[in-house]
Amino acid sequence: MKTYSLLAISVLAAMLASCGPGGMTNQDSGTIIGAVGGGIIGNQFGSGKGRVAATAAGVIIGGIIGNSIGRDLDEEERRMAMDAEYQALEYGRDNEPRRWRSSREGRYGVIKPGRRYTYQSQTCREFEHEVYIDGEPEIIRGKACRQYDGAWKQI
Repeated sequence: MKTYSLLAISVLAAMLASCGPGGMTNQDSGTIIGAVGGGIIGNQFGSGKGRVAATAAGVIIGGIIGNSIGRDLDEEERRMAMDAEYQALEYGRDNEPRRWRSSREGRYGVIKPGRRYTYQSQTCREFEHEVYIDGEPEIIRGKACRQYDGAWKQI
């Protein structure tokens, strides 16, 4: 039920954003789609109160990633990028690239998760996500820690 509430709030925010001057930009929709997608991924982990926390953490990391790359990618490309980043953080070997590629020419990305380390008893990783739009790279670097409920949160 709480997932549906989160989804409803996100849809309402999207509708309100589109009412402003100029409507909603790709970056705005990237933030919203990233947040909703992250919340759905986060909701797959944990149970009870842990599931709510995982959903919230997923919304946080999804919104950050969605905003960063949302300016130039469409909805499908943002989902592919976000999923690849999650898979790299969760399952990837150190410095082993995980790739994604759009059906549109010249749009793809590579995520390289760094080594795992422990910070305040949580598993963390640095990562680098190179997103290519028509051959031009945009590099996103960050650190994320795996929360106790299984979700990754950018720090």
